[in-house]
Formats: sequence, C-alpha cells, structure tokens
Amino acid sequence: MSAETSIALADELEGVAPPFQALGLVGHEDVYARLVKQLADRRLPGGILLHGPKGIGKATLAYQLAIEIFSVTGDEPEGRVIEQVRGGAHPNLYSLGRRLRERGGGFYSEIRVDDMRQTLRQLQQTRGRPGHRILVVDAMEDCNRNAANALLKTLEEPPSDTLVILVSHRPGRLLPTIRSRCQAHAMRALDDEQVKQVLLGADMEQNAVAQAVRLAGGRPRRGFEALAMGQSKLLNSLADWLKAPGESPGENLLKLAEGLADKKNLTENGFAREMLLDWIAQSVTNAALHLPDTRQAVNSANALWEQANKLFEQTDTYNLDAKQCLIILFDEIIDHTKLIHSNS
Repeated sequence: MSAETSIALADELEGVAPPFQALGLVGHEDVYARLVKQLADRRLPGGILLHGPKGIGKATLAYQLAIEIFSVTGDEPEGRVIEQVRGGAHPNLYSLGRRLRERGGGFYSEIRVDDMRQTLRQLQQTRGRPGHRILVVDAMEDCNRNAANALLKTLEEPPSDTLVILVSHRPGRLLPTIRSRCQAHAMRALDDEQVKQVLLGADMEQNAVAQAVRLAGGRPRRGFEALAMGQSKLLNSLADWLKAPGESPGENLLKLAEGLADKKNLTENGFAREMLLDWIAQSVTNAALHLPDTRQAVNSANALWEQANKLFEQTDTYNLDAKQCLIILFDEIIDHTKLIHSNS
C-alpha cells in the first residue's frame, strides 16, 4: 500500500480499526459473492463502484475483496496476504483518500489532482508482486474535478490485471462518465444484529452496545460514534419521536430542538441531522414499496429531503438559528407523516 495513504485516514475514528485492518466482513454477502464469482470466472471489470450510506462497510468490503484477489492471482498464501494488507504493506495495493496537509496540520478538504496523478503513476509502474494491482479510492466524491478527470483516463484504458475500486457515499455527485466506466454495486445498511456483531467484535462493552445499535441506523460507524459519545438523552428522545412523529406534545419538541441546538451539544446535533436524513430517506423507500398512492408520497418525501438539506446548509453557511431550523424540520416531518397516513 502506498506509504502516503496507508496509515493516516481523514475520517479514522479513535480506537477503531480502519477498514484495511478489519478482521472480516459482516453483511453484504450478496455483493461480495457476486464479485468473488466474477474473479473465479475471470470476468472482473477494470472499475468497480461500491456505493451506499456512509459507514456501512463499503471500504471494508473493498479490502476484503483485495485480499481474495491477491490470494487467487498472486504467489503468496492467504495468511501472508492478510498480514500485508492489514499492515498497510502489500506492494500491489494502493489507497487514496484526502491526504494530510504538509503544513498546519489536519487533512486537505479534497483529493487533489497531484495526489491522484502521483498514485496513478505508481499504479502503472512495475508491480511489486505477481498478481493483480488494486487501487481503492475512498471516497470518490472527495476528488476535485481535475482529480476525477485524471482517474477517468485510467478507467477508460486500465492497465492489464489492474482493478480500481471506488467507494462512494453520494454517487449522484460523481461525474456521469466516471459512473459509466464502473460496474456499480449498491450496498445497504446492515440490520441491528449485524451492527451489534461489528461493535462486539471490536471489543466494545456489551452494556453500552444496545443504545449504540439503536442509534446506528444500520451503520456500524455511527454505532462507534455513539459509543464514543456516551449516553445521550437527547438522541434517545429523537429516536423515540421518529418512531411515531406527531404523537409527542409540541412542548417536548421545543425542548428537544433547544437541547440539540445548544452549542455544547454540537456532536449530538450532527448526529441528530444524520438520524433525521436517514428517516426521510427510509420514508422515500417505504412510500415507493408499500403505499397505494406512491407518486404523492414519494414527491412529498423527496421535497422533504431537499428542504432538510437546504435548511442544514443555510444554517451552517449563514449562522442561522439552529433551534429554529430543527423546529421547521420537525413540523415538516409531522405534515409528511399525516400525508402518509391519509394515503395508507
């Protein structure tokens, strides 16, 4: 793995192993099985796009697939391959994300074109071991336009025995030409038992895992974030309300919005935003699958999604009242829920 990117990860959680060091893959068996079959049939494409919500295991699957590919196409036993990948030392594995700043600390806000070009040059040099070479880009939407265009040339004419795996949380932000050059695999959130398995597998305290699973929404990463944050009455209250929006008295929602908007609760505020967006996204899916008047319900959910994102963006950009932002969104969710019930 390239030295510049193997250790420092922009979104690494303290005390949690990064994806390339994961001890195994939990869930996503269908996607993994399809790709392993393509490997066995010698039909792997030059580019693979793994997309889905952040924190569900897309990068973990990418590195587990890399282990399988190196074991099948290389000249070393699987145990040795696992050791090298988890140690960030496999010579045929390249990983690219937002890099550390040379000065001032922290990470760059995007994957720069110079970083992309440097990695692609390394990818096209003589391989360190027999077998395939693999590049994992995580996350692809972090690439600026020039970096994305530089990668596009490689996707159009990939070197022999080379696989580029793109991890994306928001595939709609990618260039259409990038998406069209890759074989796309949609990945879904895990169920609660699978999230629990991931958290317990990382030696987390069992008593604390139950609340973390409840707040995770099928995303192990969010479960780890919940464990780091500790008990949160505010988020538990929000989770309870989202089970049946509109049934809580208005004064309870005002207190909830006030608590989440408090500047000392910035972590919980960010967590709450993700929970609200997840609820809206799930509402779109539920409307499409289960309601008789699908069009009206889906249009309402889509409008709610756009408004929520717009509210959050404007609140951050113009330093607007975070409490008022949440109150407006709570009211919109209640109205949407009433519409869903009237059509069910």
